[in-house]
Amino acid sequence: MSPLHLQLCISPEQGLMRLSEPEIHDSMQLLPHWRLAKDVPLLQREFHFKDYYQTLAFVNAVAWIAHQQDHHPELLVNYNRCRVSYSTHAVNGISMNDFICAAKIDQLDNTAA
Repeated sequence: MSPLHLQLCISPEQGLMRLSEPEIHDSMQLLPHWRLAKDVPLLQREFHFKDYYQTLAFVNAVAWIAHQQDHHPELLVNYNRCRVSYSTHAVNGISMNDFICAAKIDQLDNTAA
């Protein structure tokens, strides 16, 4: 299987399914900078930047990834940080698409390697 950041998201019509707790746990090992939110099925990471301009450049890059993969995160944007949250509403939980997009976003951050 290819690395997560090289994989493509699939739609529910193509067989996308919610991941089980063991599958989520195993996939979390591949994304050490991400965490699971408590009490809700969300995969999250907060990114920090020097200033607002860099934050918005990051947000635009995330928007491009979201558009390309047709899988859109929830973003909380502040002056010098951005929290990215993924969950797949179509499966009412966390899917492999969430991990694929998180890995693609990690490629934007040289501290994630």
